Amino acid sequence: MLQTRSLSVEVGGRLTLVGASFTVRAGDKVGLVGRNGAGKTSLLKVLAGEAPPATGTVLCQGELGYLLQEARPRGAGVETSGLSHILSGRGLDEHAQRIEKLRLRLEEDASDRNVARFSRAEEEYRSAGGYGAEAEVRRITAGLGLAADRVDLPVDVLSGGERRRVELARILFAGSDVLLLDEPTNHLDSDAKAWLMAFLRSYRGALLVVSHDLQILDASITRVLHVDEGALVEYKGTYSQYLAARASDEERMAKLATRQSAEIKRLADLADSMRHSTQKRARTAKSLDKRVERLAAAAISGPSRQRTISLRLPDPPQAGRVVLEVEGLSKSYGGPPVFSAVDFAVERGERLVVMGLNGAGKTSLLRILAGQSEPDSGQVRFGVNVSVGYYAQEHEGIAAGTQVLDHMRSMATVEDEQLRSLIGMFGLTGDKAFQDAGTLSGGEKTRLSLAQLVAGRHNVLLLDEPTNNLDPPSRSAIAHALAGWRGAMIIVSHDPEFVSELAPQRVLLMPEGTLDYWDDELLDLVSLA
Repeated sequence: MLQTRSLSVEVGGRLTLVGASFTVRAGDKVGLVGRNGAGKTSLLKVLAGEAPPATGTVLCQGELGYLLQEARPRGAGVETSGLSHILSGRGLDEHAQRIEKLRLRLEEDASDRNVARFSRAEEEYRSAGGYGAEAEVRRITAGLGLAADRVDLPVDVLSGGERRRVELARILFAGSDVLLLDEPTNHLDSDAKAWLMAFLRSYRGALLVVSHDLQILDASITRVLHVDEGALVEYKGTYSQYLAARASDEERMAKLATRQSAEIKRLADLADSMRHSTQKRARTAKSLDKRVERLAAAAISGPSRQRTISLRLPDPPQAGRVVLEVEGLSKSYGGPPVFSAVDFAVERGERLVVMGLNGAGKTSLLRILAGQSEPDSGQVRFGVNVSVGYYAQEHEGIAAGTQVLDHMRSMATVEDEQLRSLIGMFGLTGDKAFQDAGTLSGGEKTRLSLAQLVAGRHNVLLLDEPTNNLDPPSRSAIAHALAGWRGAMIIVSHDPEFVSELAPQRVLLMPEGTLDYWDDELLDLVSLA
């Protein structure tokens, strides 16, 4: 069970939640919703004990599993294989290592003491389900779309999406009593999403999930917690029922706010008309002023509208006809090659989509093109006047402890006023320019990363899952802006609507490196690749 009492959350000197109290019991499946930047991720961090509350208390009974929005494998086993890391969720990796040490000691000295120690350890391992654990792990990882041979690789050679799957698998395998999941479907294809949602529907513990894919879990949701402007409102029922109830509430609040505003204005105008008349009417005006003050103090504001962003990206600097040539590119991580002998070229203004199953080397290819990784063989040649901007799916360029504005300054030598205007254009308004970038939500980090690309005045963009963590309005605005941009793009994305909006000309199929012309029939495969 998870319970909060009078909980307040502060981020960057701003209260994103004030005085919230709620309980999530075993069997509850609760969706946490709100616009990007409303404070959902910050709330989960406080609930998980990763950050202190501003005020109030959090009580958790039982084991807690927490998936961060930008999940990277953490804890025991992370330095070894994916399988070992997942087994560490129940401590079975250490159990297995202990049994192996005792077995070797038994071979050296078969004393009664060593036999007893080995037998006791082996029985504890059996009771903990150790002998059936690997099969269970592989069932979970297969459901999440992680190939069996990838699970056996060291964690640090896996792609960002694969590492996230490994961490999610570890949390699910651990069998926690309370699950806090922040965007668990990021990097998952449609089959893996369906498997995960089926798993969560059958989960018997307490679940609190932040996701833009709550529609998939709709029928299983028992409650929705809506966070906005520091307040938390609870809605009972499914996600669909929440949407209907929220729309009704917003309509009622808007009408009430309009009536209150009209009444306040009427009384204020009446007081003004009496103020400079007879002494009696002046006293009445003073009484009306006090009534206006009371009404204003108790008045509600209308529902906050979903903030929209309107983007127009500047035309890129002119480049030569061919902006990029790749010849004989190969990459491996100590084992079989992830891909080999990849050849292609990209011309000025062209859009190329890179498709392939998870682990096919899409992110590895983009990292090589961005100069952040070295190929085993082959060459990458850029054309005349080419400037490359790289959007990394893990927000690798966003550094905790550095202000948003400083991130922008690192990308462009223009006046701060222009940079703040650009930040605002991407929806990071108010004092966000001076906020620690590490405290931004996942969606806000995505916006900042894209703003940095614009500030850098690039003419070739390498985009690795740029719509992850974005709410629908932001996703639509950014897709529309990129669609009208005249530079070249190499795109990795599981988002069919985003890819369709960009209207690519060609597709590169990995790991084979097969190059072909784009066909809209491939959109059905985008979410699977």
